[in-house]
Amino acid sequence: KKLKLFIVQDMFLTETTQLADVVLPSASFAEKDGTFTNTERRVQRVRQAISPKGDSRPDWWITCQIAKRLGGQGFDFKNPSQIMEEIAELTPSYGGISHERLEEGGLQWPCPLDDYPGTPILHTGLFTRGKGRFIPLEYKPPMEQPDDDYPLILTMERSLYQFHTGTMTRKVKGLNILNGEELVQINPQDAQKLGITDGDQVRVTSRRGEVTAKSKVTEVSPVGVVTMSFHFTETRTNLLTNPALDPVS
Repeated sequence: KKLKLFIVQDMFLTETTQLADVVLPSASFAEKDGTFTNTERRVQRVRQAISPKGDSRPDWWITCQIAKRLGGQGFDFKNPSQIMEEIAELTPSYGGISHERLEEGGLQWPCPLDDYPGTPILHTGLFTRGKGRFIPLEYKPPMEQPDDDYPLILTMERSLYQFHTGTMTRKVKGLNILNGEELVQINPQDAQKLGITDGDQVRVTSRRGEVTAKSKVTEVSPVGVVTMSFHFTETRTNLLTNPALDPVS
């Protein structure tokens, strides 16, 4: 809110876009061509299936337009294939990857040459630095411990059916049927002590704030532990959590 100019590029109107001065509508994965690289280092093609809706445009086109209007040079790409060619030219581990080769299937980097098959296993026998190192650590207790006022531990989890703050997944009716609201998972023993039954609206309070959500009585949560996620903006679970950081991890 303190910014002089706030520009957001997104597929949907979100809590963030509501604060923006300018919103640049971007195309979804189904509305654009290109590639993506997953955490397996596998580069795969993305193929346009439908035309962009409304005024939405592919990310690469938006970026190039902004760059050119700011006087930038080298942004005269006509399609994502040309961008992939520049990536291959400038990034040795992508040197042998092109849209043409990816038509035959994904390739895993490093793939430095046009006839290189890719690298399914990155390290065999040794890592780049040599053998792996195991570093013993002394146990350090959490920065906060349960007490008489706050007797339960709150731990955060991710739902299988929602992703991050749900800006995309919460637009999917089927996923909302499976998990459409925040749940406070609590062990039956703790629920009985507190007079909570399954489906009750409960207030969860920490040393920093409080939120309200529906209870789910389940043995998935151990005794003394309640579990929540962070996918639902109407239940701002992160208001409860401790901002302390682990200096090692």
